[in-house]
Amino acid sequence: MIVKMFVSTNKNNPNVLKLIIAAKLARQSVEIKTIPPQADVALGRLPLLQIPSGTNLFGTSAALQFLVPTEDSSSILINKWLEWDISQLQPALVSYGGSGKLDMSHKPRIWSLLKQLNTSLQNKKYLIEAKNYPSVADFSIWVSLWSTIAATEVNVEIIKEFPLVEGWSNNIECLPTVQESLKEFKIVRGLRAIADIQAASWFPLNSYTGGASHKASPNDVIVNSVKEKEIILVSEEELKFVTECWTVKNYPSLKDPAYPVLPKKGERNILITSALPYVNNVPHLGNIIGCVLSADIFARYCRQRSYNTLYISGTDEYGTATEAKAIEENMTPQQICDKFFSIHNDIYRWFSIGFDYFGRTTTLEQTEIVQDLFLRLKHKGFINAESVDQLLCQTCDRFLADRFVEGICPGCKYEDARGDQCDGCGHLVNATELINPRCKMCNNSPIIKPSTQFFLDLPKIEPTLKKWAENVESEWSPTARVVAKPWLRDGLKPRCITRDLKWGIPVPLDNYRNKVFYVWFDAPLGYISITKRYTKEYEQWWLPKDIPVDLYQFMAKDNVPFHAVMFPASLLAADQGHTLVKHIMAIEYLNYENTKFSKSRGIGVFGTDARDTGIPADVWRFYLAYVRPESQDSNFNWVDLATKNNSELLSNLGNFINRSLMFAEKNFGSKIPPMDLQKDDLIVLALAQRELTSYVAAMEKAKLRDALRHILAISKHGNQYMQSQAPWVKMKGTDDDKNKAGTVIGVCCNLACLISALLGPYMPNTSRDLRAQLGLDKTMYGYIPDTIIMLLPAGHKIGKPSPLFTKILDEQVELLRQKYSGKQDFHACEVSSSP
Repeated sequence: MIVKMFVSTNKNNPNVLKLIIAAKLARQSVEIKTIPPQADVALGRLPLLQIPSGTNLFGTSAALQFLVPTEDSSSILINKWLEWDISQLQPALVSYGGSGKLDMSHKPRIWSLLKQLNTSLQNKKYLIEAKNYPSVADFSIWVSLWSTIAATEVNVEIIKEFPLVEGWSNNIECLPTVQESLKEFKIVRGLRAIADIQAASWFPLNSYTGGASHKASPNDVIVNSVKEKEIILVSEEELKFVTECWTVKNYPSLKDPAYPVLPKKGERNILITSALPYVNNVPHLGNIIGCVLSADIFARYCRQRSYNTLYISGTDEYGTATEAKAIEENMTPQQICDKFFSIHNDIYRWFSIGFDYFGRTTTLEQTEIVQDLFLRLKHKGFINAESVDQLLCQTCDRFLADRFVEGICPGCKYEDARGDQCDGCGHLVNATELINPRCKMCNNSPIIKPSTQFFLDLPKIEPTLKKWAENVESEWSPTARVVAKPWLRDGLKPRCITRDLKWGIPVPLDNYRNKVFYVWFDAPLGYISITKRYTKEYEQWWLPKDIPVDLYQFMAKDNVPFHAVMFPASLLAADQGHTLVKHIMAIEYLNYENTKFSKSRGIGVFGTDARDTGIPADVWRFYLAYVRPESQDSNFNWVDLATKNNSELLSNLGNFINRSLMFAEKNFGSKIPPMDLQKDDLIVLALAQRELTSYVAAMEKAKLRDALRHILAISKHGNQYMQSQAPWVKMKGTDDDKNKAGTVIGVCCNLACLISALLGPYMPNTSRDLRAQLGLDKTMYGYIPDTIIMLLPAGHKIGKPSPLFTKILDEQVELLRQKYSGKQDFHACEVSSSP
């Protein structure tokens, strides 16, 4: 049965074409309703799909997935590509052509995305390998490109540089479904199409109408603003809800921090870890957002929700990487560990990473826990000894552990694959499988010689591991599920857990004490030993008796196999009731200006460099969260950093807050004026409530990038509200006008107070500064509520307002780009997936 659905849109919006194609694929009917053009007001998030149940779907991706649902194994990939289109490609297109002409400074960003698309189409006709027909993701991305830059003068370059994209595009354009849709919805392509996307999309969120979708009801009303030009869809139920919440008095206060933090009955106990960074180098921006910063943002959120939260991490100090670095710098491994532990610690402090405890693995506690677990597993029959072939460098007279050997990957033929993992394709490899292996220290070819090693019998624990994974993997990030799936699906093999090295925890058995444990058996146990260094009562977290603990672990995707398979398998085999990870929050890789970070070549920003740029740590935190690669590799870009700082932080967030507080200072004696809320005031609170609800929902799932956008949306609603109400005009009018101006400023100051709490996890120093300007205790972050209430009552005295952000100048951007570009030609580089 065909049921007609309705699509509301601005004129010429290419995203409508996506919905028409999807409806034809689903054999459904959609009727297009074009909203009349507005003279001076940006539209809301459009197109809007009204489905038969009455629900309005504001997001194009959500509407596409509703029209063409995917239940098979390709659904995760389709969702990733849809998100790539809406969160990376379209914002880049708007930056490139949204000004009415092509801004060539954004060309590298577009070219980087086209490279990703071109690479993904190798040996495939369409994006999803298993499909012989375009998926809804193919159609969506095709529309974005075909309607915009494919109709501009740069298309000749695109055809030349990205032939796979060109062939893919031609194949899709020729399809009957596409041709029929093009006749049904005609589009003016090129810069005009870009402008029409910009006018009605999530970016730059300068509309008064946006917000999360809500369920329509017979009581839905279209409310006109003061100018009677903006169309705002708000239900009477929403207005009633914010009215009731506004005067609620029981705003929770945050609990005083305790030491040590221990699980408590009746509370939500959250244990957070971030993958232990190797101690053999300075962390770069990708390393920082991949583990410690993401975990810190989430931990701060949990604390601001009054969850009982412990966040621990530390440096991973054993293994071949450390030994190799010690040889390189002519130091002992312990000296290398001491040196880089201090460097890491200083960097994370500068970035305001709020660990409860930051430790290291070269401790007595680590040795005891690793050796005890090994002996228990051996006693229970999960450890086997086998003779294995290893690479022996006769020149150096030593067995070559993984990091001491490089060669050609047997799979993808990448020439610089390591002995444990290939950075080209990401697959784990054994050193003896490398083609043309070479010793990293002397560059000579090693020989193969047998050596006895211990193996963890993963097949024996596999049934228990799979049963556990089935119960928790729905709580993992999409990236974690994608990476772990082949391991759990294809069958596990015994995994070697020892090496012939000197630097590591010795095997506690006679005749084997010259061997040490492999870093990926040793390192994850560092979470337990570091907790033990934090408190002697660590077992309350890791071996809980009757108090449940939720374990969240943050990492980049290369760490997933060890946290989804090896670490939980070891703990399950021990059968002692250990806390097992429930939430694996893995992300993709952050690249640097279309290439990969390289300390040796001077390419990219590393932790110590960030301090030297003069850009505040909070701005770095904000931008890294903004481009966090949650479902696709993303790219650090200097122009984009400056743009986001100058537009989102300075012009949007900072402008709204400063205008509100300055007005209160100048016109109301630095006090919050009395507020008499009318319908137009309740509308902005209802829209902000939508964003707050979406913020909390996103943060609960650790979708940190999405949650940040909801904060920015609140300030944009506030800016639009203040602009439409014009309190500076009302202050010159009647007493009623002045009272109304007071209400507007009171509401705006309260929204600024809400923002100060929501911003705390991302920009803690800015949040504290803002709380001081609001006349609040800057030593405490505000509680993050579920509903918008009056946080600052009439008569509350604010502090001294001052700008929170400063502009990043074009010349500063160019100097920094040149300083950290090394000698590499960005345009000639392949996009890397190096962590």
